[in-house]
Amino acid sequence: MNGRLASRTGCRTARNAHRIEFGERMIKRTGRVLLALALATAGGAAAAQSTTPIDPAAARKAVELCSTCHGPYGISTSPDFPILAAQREGYLEAQIDAFRSHTRAEKDAHDIMWGIAGNLDPAIIKGIAQYYAAQPPAPGRVQDPAAIARGKEVYDKGLPDRGIPACATCHGQDAKGQSIFPRLAGQHATYVVKQVNYIQTLVRAAPVMHGIVKDLTPEEIQAVAYYVQSK
Repeated sequence: MNGRLASRTGCRTARNAHRIEFGERMIKRTGRVLLALALATAGGAAAAQSTTPIDPAAARKAVELCSTCHGPYGISTSPDFPILAAQREGYLEAQIDAFRSHTRAEKDAHDIMWGIAGNLDPAIIKGIAQYYAAQPPAPGRVQDPAAIARGKEVYDKGLPDRGIPACATCHGQDAKGQSIFPRLAGQHATYVVKQVNYIQTLVRAAPVMHGIVKDLTPEEIQAVAYYVQSK
């Protein structure tokens, strides 16, 4: 009796150990597949913004460290987290470095990004920026056609009677960004509104942008955000 019980217990223990080992192998295999796909995508899209090959270690770090919030290819599902796919490489590098040095200090930066970026060295930061800059962009999403039309006017032409220049002056006619100015096309409207509000209220330090957006109304900010999200 006791022998049979011990035998059954031993079998169950062995089966459980096998299941755990199998599960661990599947998790590792899934992670390797995800990383391989990400590296392949990065290599295929690559040098739109940079001719430097993407560091595999940095790509691995982007997938392992950043994908939980930003998605493995930089297209986040939650508007709490910005879309990074196809973002300007120089802008991404500058922002990660700002998190690392604590010069960008809004609540999300303090609560989330300071701790993450603090462990990254400059080479990895550059590689992460290259990786996400090389990803295909997020598709545009239409949310409020009437607001989009109003936002397009502000984005393309500004509000000259109030001394507010066109957003396109810095961010480009197609909102893809240029030089040091970030891509806005396809970005979550909710995230755009939040960041403009931070800049308006000086929570996020951006002196040039503050001078441009400080007199925009909430309705105008929302309209522009819907417009760039639709691109």
